[in-house]
Amino acid sequence: MQNQFRTAKQQLRNLLDWFCMDIIPSDEAKGNSSMRAGSRTIDEDPRLSEDFELNDGQEDRQFIRALARGLEVLRAFRPGETVLGNQEIAQRTGLKKPTVARITHTLTTLGYLTRLRQLEKYQLGAPVLALGYAAVSAQAICERVRPAMQQLAEYIRGSVAIGHRDRLSLIYIQHCRSRSTITLRMDVGTRVPLATTAIGRAFLMALPESERSYLVGHIRAARPSLWPKVSEGLDRATAEYAEHGYCSSFGDWQRDVWALGTVVPAQDGAALLGLNCCVPAFSVEPKRIREEFAPRLLALAAHIAQESGQAS
Repeated sequence: MQNQFRTAKQQLRNLLDWFCMDIIPSDEAKGNSSMRAGSRTIDEDPRLSEDFELNDGQEDRQFIRALARGLEVLRAFRPGETVLGNQEIAQRTGLKKPTVARITHTLTTLGYLTRLRQLEKYQLGAPVLALGYAAVSAQAICERVRPAMQQLAEYIRGSVAIGHRDRLSLIYIQHCRSRSTITLRMDVGTRVPLATTAIGRAFLMALPESERSYLVGHIRAARPSLWPKVSEGLDRATAEYAEHGYCSSFGDWQRDVWALGTVVPAQDGAALLGLNCCVPAFSVEPKRIREEFAPRLLALAAHIAQESGQAS
């Protein structure tokens, strides 16, 4: 039940992202942020996403700022973290603590949060679970293609995942891991950056030029000091995707993970999905990854497209 709740919670976050992708935060939600040395990627700071995609609608009279803030509070809860206090939520969202306190009180009154009085913290409530399951049911394709994903994961002795874009990241909405793999502890709800992962780079390369340029511009603005290295990786990805239809990452994101990424072909307004396979760096040579794993990954992408009614 705990795993189901965690999955449903993450699926709710995905649903909220799709529903309100252009949310505009107030100025109080903006601020400087620091990077944990050696561990933080270019888009892990949640406040980066609040400046991203959110400037165009500031004069939109249809926009409900209070709703936007409430959704940002729900977004602060992450997989594996069951409780948060107002101070933690304020730090993650950039909102002022009094504002957060009013929002958490409202969400508690509505049942979307449950207050733990002894801890003075909150956890997601049952209505969130219901919305999460609604999101899960809307992604039935993920369950239909799971056997094929699991088959590839067993073959490569690694993991296979489908990702949906969330601002400057991709969130895993389906994930399969080989039974023989004791590393690569990722799961549904894992967030990976667009800029430095195989799946993220492939996703960027598959986008129309205007949309790709828009995203890359925000990636560059997010961490100017890291841009030279990120840009070099994107240049390699451009050539690689054009030639092979996939992108690779041999330790670019996590030095002990080697990965290939591609996309599930989409048409008729369907959302573009990323697809990857990952293995521990010590387990296989890059040559085998390219020669054996890559064709199987591309075949899986075509299979998923066919299953979802999308044309490859």
